[in-house]
Amino acid sequence: MRITQIKSGAPPLPERKKAAAYARVSSGKDAMLHSLAAQVSYYSEYIGKHSEWEYIGVFADEALTGTKDSRPEFQRMFAECRAGNIQIIITKSISRFARNTVTVLQSVRELKALGVDVFFEEQNIHSLSSDGEFMLTILASYAQEESRSASENQKWRIRKNFSEGKTYNLHMLGYRAVNGRLQIIPEEAETVKAIFADYLSGMGTESIVNKYTTLGVNISTSGLYRMLRNEKYQGNLLLQKRFRDNHITKRDMINVGQLPKYSVTDAHKPIVDCETFAAVQAEIVCRTEIYAPRAKPQERYAFTGIIKCGKCGAYYRRKHNNAGTKYEKVVWICDTYNSKGKAACASRQIPEDVLLMKAAEVGGAENIAGIVVPEHNKLIFTLKDGRRIYTEWQNPSRRESWTPEMRDTARQRRNMNYHGE
Repeated sequence: MRITQIKSGAPPLPERKKAAAYARVSSGKDAMLHSLAAQVSYYSEYIGKHSEWEYIGVFADEALTGTKDSRPEFQRMFAECRAGNIQIIITKSISRFARNTVTVLQSVRELKALGVDVFFEEQNIHSLSSDGEFMLTILASYAQEESRSASENQKWRIRKNFSEGKTYNLHMLGYRAVNGRLQIIPEEAETVKAIFADYLSGMGTESIVNKYTTLGVNISTSGLYRMLRNEKYQGNLLLQKRFRDNHITKRDMINVGQLPKYSVTDAHKPIVDCETFAAVQAEIVCRTEIYAPRAKPQERYAFTGIIKCGKCGAYYRRKHNNAGTKYEKVVWICDTYNSKGKAACASRQIPEDVLLMKAAEVGGAENIAGIVVPEHNKLIFTLKDGRRIYTEWQNPSRRESWTPEMRDTARQRRNMNYHGE
């Protein structure tokens, strides 16, 4: 009997996992760019140290809100995960990933179903580990409460300052806030006086904007109107005109009585005297009555202002295709695509009947807080109770979209062709 040993070849190398990082960066432009560059460098080096990982990139959103649907980079990252292009996500902490327990768990569960692991550095938790979800439930609740507490403390400090007649650290032409008090910047104050004088002389708003833009003053037409109406230029303050609704959505709201306002007279040195300021207000009213067009009330529909494009972030608008013909069809279309074309946004339109059908499946349009369209034929509903529902739809076939009149016309044409007419 002869036995020969067969030597095996080299064992196959283990497949490298495709790794990406997610971050939320400061909302300040310069700070955001610096923070993003620092985090890209950090995560490139961090992932590079793990030979079993392949670096894919960093997805970073501006730190305005922790909700998922309002973060385009978060949505893009999820689309890459669904396409199988990411297998592990590294993020600093639970609070960086999302600010409320529901969003954290929903996101992690969806990624878990896709086989994507999320590693939270600060808590040292892998979402795919056996006790990952249990720990995340507890820690996400703490993160949400910590965020709420920090937000309430900040609001308390701001409102306390308001009650004492102190403003926040605003930046406006002519003034700087120093320790809650406005101080005049002399050279800018002269520009402010000149703008008020130009307006009273009868100069139009566009002419004023063009004049001072040429002189290097960054101002828009809307900014000019806000400036001319700003009570701070006559030495007074009206505080808490706006507020944030909560620590999760952080929507900026106009204060129409929900919270107290604080009126402070002679709070600081004025740039414009009271007589000039009053004359400008009267001139604004006069011009408004003469020149303002009588705008027609804007029509609003069930989905107005709630459908957001997952590719460019613009809202969808209602449109009639082939208006005035028998082929007329109502669709919803991304505003960027509609105004600038496919080169600016590759999204596609959604038939209104499809939206109505899918909305009915989740309880009706009145129960929907928002809709994101991450890609064609896919919709992500956010309901008013906080739930998120992912759904898909298919374009109806051409035959199904035909009306009885269209079918009758086609039948007559076939008959004419058959009889040689």
